[in-house]
Amino acid sequence: MKDFLRRKEVKPSLHLYFIEAMGKMTFGLFATLIIGLMIRTFGEQSGFDVLIEIGQFSMDLYGAAIGAAVALALRAPTFVLLSAIVCGAAGAMYGGPAGSLFAAIAGVEVGKLVSGETKLDILVTPIVTIFSGFLVAATVGRLVSYMMTSLGTAIMWAAEQQPLFMSIIVAALMGLALTAPISSAAIALMLDLEGSVAAAAAIGCAGQMIGFAIASFRDNRWSGLVSLGLGTSMLQMPNIIRNPRILIAPVVAGMISAPIGTLGFGLVNNAAGAGMGTSGFVGPLMTFAEMGFSWATFMPVMLCYVLIPAVVSGLTTMWLKHRGHVQLGDMKISV
Repeated sequence: MKDFLRRKEVKPSLHLYFIEAMGKMTFGLFATLIIGLMIRTFGEQSGFDVLIEIGQFSMDLYGAAIGAAVALALRAPTFVLLSAIVCGAAGAMYGGPAGSLFAAIAGVEVGKLVSGETKLDILVTPIVTIFSGFLVAATVGRLVSYMMTSLGTAIMWAAEQQPLFMSIIVAALMGLALTAPISSAAIALMLDLEGSVAAAAAIGCAGQMIGFAIASFRDNRWSGLVSLGLGTSMLQMPNIIRNPRILIAPVVAGMISAPIGTLGFGLVNNAAGAGMGTSGFVGPLMTFAEMGFSWATFMPVMLCYVLIPAVVSGLTTMWLKHRGHVQLGDMKISV
């Protein structure tokens, strides 16, 4: 059996499913749901109905995109990959983003087992893949989706009871998730975060990205400023492993900025922007989508997503270097 699984490249592991597959899942979400929401929002603000239609159409296809993305992560054969599109769509129908992830994983892994094993591969592989994914979507997908949305509801309820404390905690945890090799965007969508909690999460993620971009400016200069500030703070993971104390400044930046944004300025966000931070400037754009485009919104957004994290991280890094906790070169990245 071990030899068979090795030959079929079926290697079940938490790392494979919840880091690699979930990481690719984020690409599927970004290419459909998040981009579609941005297009639809622009259409709503500009009055172009065709953009609203294109944006909504893109958003509706997120489940299929997740299926294809997960299949790519699991190195699926051609028929399995194409059939996984159906698995992901079924998962979205029954269980939202979480359902898509689990349905796609199940369909792909079972499909890989039968792929190329019969002379009727063109029939057997798609049928087995689709039925496996659909079964998981209709059963496990529903349960997982219920659990995730219930957890998200509990987090938002707790935020209503203790807004200051929860905004700080959410910002810190989501910021760390963004930098770690897991998908903060997928987590935010599966939890279905919204309102001030989503804004705290987005600002916490921005704290990591802007925080590292500023903290490491002497090491990485302008290329690092763009790569970390608008790309991903995950580029710092090798350096964090070598010196975990470089995390202090970005985490503090997010924890200070989030309550200012949510309690001081009443900023809100949505699930699509909550886990993105300033990556592609999606987090701020989703705040504009929820609150409307105006100078009254623009200034607090720039302050809380960019300026405060930059100042706090810069000052904290200076203190850490003065105390000898961080050295020049500790945050050098290869871009």
